[in-house]
Amino acid sequence: MPLLLVTAPLPPAPAGGDYAWAVWSSDGRKLRSQGSAPPALLPSGDELTLGVPAAALSWHQVTLPQGSMSGGVRLRSVLNGLLEDRLLDDPEQLHFALEPDARAGVPVWVAACNRAWLRGVVQALESAGRRVTRIVPEFAPQPKGAPPMIFAIGEPGTAQLVVCDTEGVTPLPLDAAGAALVGTVPEGTAMLAEPAVAELAESLLGRRVPIVKPAARWLQASRSPWDLAQFDLASTGRARASKKLAAIWRAAWHGPEWRLARWGALVLVLAQLVGLNAWAWKERSALDSKRAAVNNILKQTFPSVQLVVDAPAQMVREVATLQQATGGVSAIDFEPMLGAVATSLPPGRVPSAIDYTAGQLRLRGLGLQPSEAGNVAATLSARGYHARSEGDLLLVQAETPR
Repeated sequence: MPLLLVTAPLPPAPAGGDYAWAVWSSDGRKLRSQGSAPPALLPSGDELTLGVPAAALSWHQVTLPQGSMSGGVRLRSVLNGLLEDRLLDDPEQLHFALEPDARAGVPVWVAACNRAWLRGVVQALESAGRRVTRIVPEFAPQPKGAPPMIFAIGEPGTAQLVVCDTEGVTPLPLDAAGAALVGTVPEGTAMLAEPAVAELAESLLGRRVPIVKPAARWLQASRSPWDLAQFDLASTGRARASKKLAAIWRAAWHGPEWRLARWGALVLVLAQLVGLNAWAWKERSALDSKRAAVNNILKQTFPSVQLVVDAPAQMVREVATLQQATGGVSAIDFEPMLGAVATSLPPGRVPSAIDYTAGQLRLRGLGLQPSEAGNVAATLSARGYHARSEGDLLLVQAETPR
């Protein structure tokens, strides 16, 4: 499933204006296409990740009191109180989003942006049939202990330096003054520049800066654990849970850090399939060998049998025929069957009529009750005969061994 990444236009551009977009392959290795278009002309896809530009966000670090995360309304009220003195706008006009896995009692990052603007962007996309599954910041603060990252973005004349570290996200102009504010770059700092401003960044920073294309930078932002769709933009807990599960699934299925795990799971499944087929083949071979042995015994014992269809049943018939030919008595003969019935009937029950034909014995006039008929059938079954009642008739025949 391809990944559609869309960047929101900054005001005063209308929400229905042009959106920069890029379509990546599901594994994030190949850029399929990119461009700029209004919402109705964006590529279609099941997943749309909306990126919020750095200029639209402000970052604040707060410590939430215990119990403040018991509900969305209470949490929103707590954030309004904590951030009221730090914001230039009325908190009611802003949209807030907490960092992933935020907890009370420890410092957490809060992203803030204009609520009406962000809601208008989401509504414009969804009105055009493009469902927004995640909203991610273009840049986010670095986790504790992670090295800083510096990005040179934009076009000459409007270029910016964006510093992402554990202190937050700081956009600076890409000029001598901005470079002076950056100061000495700490060891291990990752620096990237978009092609249009790479030469300018290298001259100001005095070092070689690797190039990153905007589409690749958007892809990197989409892999962030951040999701700004909170509070009124994620109206239910079920929506938040489904988005979190979808993010986990995307990370496990497409994330490069899970590539070895995916290969391991694939090898495990293939090994199980190969083992199951090998076991089935072995069992089938053993069954075929047993069937062939039974067929050989039948043919060797009775050479007249040329076609084997059901070896046990054919064996029984051949044995019965041989017994009849030699005058032997078998279980399907009249005398053994009558003797078995006589010892199985309730005392005093004598048939009024007896009929024997081809291994079947019919007795009439016994007057058996249903319970008595059941007892007789059970007794005869233990002796190798099958019995059933049909009105006043008791039918008895030898069971075919299997």
